[in-house]
Amino acid sequence: MSRLNDLLRQVANSDPQLAKDLRRETDALADRRAFGLNFERHTPEAVELPGRPVRKSDKVRILPERGKMPTKEDERLFRVTKVYSEGGDRWADVTAVDSPHDAWSVNVDDLIVVAEFRDPIYPGLVSSGKVEQGGDKPYHIVINSENYHALQALLFTHRGKIDCIYIDPPYNTGARDWKYNNDYVASDDHYRHSKWLAFMERRLLLGKELLADDGALVVTIDEHEVHRLALLVEQIMTGFTVQMVTIVNNPKGVTQGYLSRVEEYAIFCFAPNFKMPTVPDDLLTHKEVSETADGRIRPRWKGLLRSGDDSRREDREHMFYPVWLDPNTRRLIRAGDYLPLGESPNFQLKDRQGNAVAWPVRKDGSLGRWGVGTDTLNKLIEQGFASCGRFDKKRSTWGISYLSENVRAELADGLLEVLARDEVTGVADVVYVDTASRRARTVWHRSSHDAGAHGTDLLGDFLGSGRSFPFPKSLYAVEDTVRLLVARKPHAVVLDFFAGSGTTAHAVMRLNRQDGGQRVSISVSNNEVSPDRQIELRAEGARPGDPIWESNGLCESITKSRVRAALQGQTPEGRAVEGLYKFVDEFPKCEGFSENAEFFTLTYESAMRVASNREFAKIAPFLWLRAGARGRRIDDISAGWDVADTYGVIANLDLSEPFIKTVEAQEGLTHAFIATDEDRLFEAMVRLLPEHVEPVRLYSSYLRTFEIEAGRAAR
Repeated sequence: MSRLNDLLRQVANSDPQLAKDLRRETDALADRRAFGLNFERHTPEAVELPGRPVRKSDKVRILPERGKMPTKEDERLFRVTKVYSEGGDRWADVTAVDSPHDAWSVNVDDLIVVAEFRDPIYPGLVSSGKVEQGGDKPYHIVINSENYHALQALLFTHRGKIDCIYIDPPYNTGARDWKYNNDYVASDDHYRHSKWLAFMERRLLLGKELLADDGALVVTIDEHEVHRLALLVEQIMTGFTVQMVTIVNNPKGVTQGYLSRVEEYAIFCFAPNFKMPTVPDDLLTHKEVSETADGRIRPRWKGLLRSGDDSRREDREHMFYPVWLDPNTRRLIRAGDYLPLGESPNFQLKDRQGNAVAWPVRKDGSLGRWGVGTDTLNKLIEQGFASCGRFDKKRSTWGISYLSENVRAELADGLLEVLARDEVTGVADVVYVDTASRRARTVWHRSSHDAGAHGTDLLGDFLGSGRSFPFPKSLYAVEDTVRLLVARKPHAVVLDFFAGSGTTAHAVMRLNRQDGGQRVSISVSNNEVSPDRQIELRAEGARPGDPIWESNGLCESITKSRVRAALQGQTPEGRAVEGLYKFVDEFPKCEGFSENAEFFTLTYESAMRVASNREFAKIAPFLWLRAGARGRRIDDISAGWDVADTYGVIANLDLSEPFIKTVEAQEGLTHAFIATDEDRLFEAMVRLLPEHVEPVRLYSSYLRTFEIEAGRAAR
């Protein structure tokens, strides 16, 4: 419908009556929409590209005069038909996309290139700085980019390789908190919700392709869009297990309506092969188990007596059977045959050896049933995974417990081990291999998750005065979330494509410090300038693309600055960050981290220049990222080939012999990038490479990735 609306507006320019008649019919159709999560998939967003050279066939906008605020007219798109020089200036002839007869000649300095999301893009990366204090560890990456285009770029480097995606998107509260098509979406916008859903859908679809088959995605959200987002996620993440967590992030509360809101929500999406670890803290209750005298932590054994719904004898006839045991040693012997409904149990039943029986009797004295069948219980007894407790005089039966299926699965996964078995009863002493003792709950209530104290205030510690970000997450809430998903993956790749204040990267660095991991974070943020600061800058005569404008953008002034400050333990002004980290790992913030990070800006290149090997320096970071973002990067191949720590690149195939020899000798090399247009030559090179090296063809693989994505966006 949104596309129809755009077309109707164009028709109205030439035939108002026809447009009116068509509008009447489309309005009638709109009233008969199908039931369910049905929203307008609006015309894809358009992103302005400050600094991108204006070329023929580009889409552009005409910038308002310096010192003036943009109007609706300034959002019109034009197509460049000619670029030329005249009188010492660069000029462009442009025609309006919505009215080809509307043509202008405009100074190139007054134009800004625009990319719509249906257009193919050919991205590059330009480094804007780095921090190196982690030795040979891989690099954390921060990218200044519109996140949809960055996600497209990451499909070339990380398709199916991301272990964890954590995002905190704009909440669509109706405040000026997010843009769509270069305009802030107001609370009275009739398409506000559908615009937001269309915006999220495009990004979640790409995020799903980036996830590994044992990865997980988490989206945080508040009450304004939680229900619509939950439906959207269920619709997109087919094959995933989806659960919602309620997080108390503002214990003081914010009054909204009649109640005071204290929480936000996190929607967890677990890929088909994801394995959830147990954690030391379930994030809600006090510990249900404690360390015993030997310092080991043991899982809780589950009562064999069924409780709750479906717990009566008549509910499952075959689950009512006697359990034979030695009343003196409390050794379980076996499960007997089930007793048909018409027969009464004998509580005094004994065999020749004096063994007694336990029957399933509920707390109110009525007959119940056991939680597992006879075959399962006999296996548990044989394995030592069932135990007899005390005799309950009130119920005239014995208490019996066993290791649940989930706990037994953890034993199979190596999280638990059998320390010993009782010499008399044969019951296994099962302990956790490490300190893990539980699953996280679906409601989290921890003082460490307070977004005020450990989000806003903590961010101020690192950035100092004069820089602010609305509603940053608690560092420790993000840390707890990411830990839950990558605790058993010390080399995980964690992506945040709504990076904002850089909290996710900060949390990953803390996790690495705690367990010696070498996880990598990829943080993507646009460089949007806040609405109030835009007004101030425009009053000073600045506009997008000017250095002062770009330096005030989100990625440059907040995201990069926070990651750098956390790494170095210094504010942007060079002062040592004051105070201590709290909770899991307490140490001075000024110590920083033994990690590496590099900062990039995404650029938009010409497909022809890329294919002809004239933009290798801007494509080079993608090759390095695909090979793991570790060690030296190959930024120049004028010599015909080069081999770095983890990958090699060859552009002159006449030099294949020394290249192959060097690749074979390089320990830890995983990728070889081969620049050739000929299938025969590429296949010949592939045959020469070691089996463990992944061959990638340049530049066809790179170009094809973005042509395919542009085609999909257009659909």
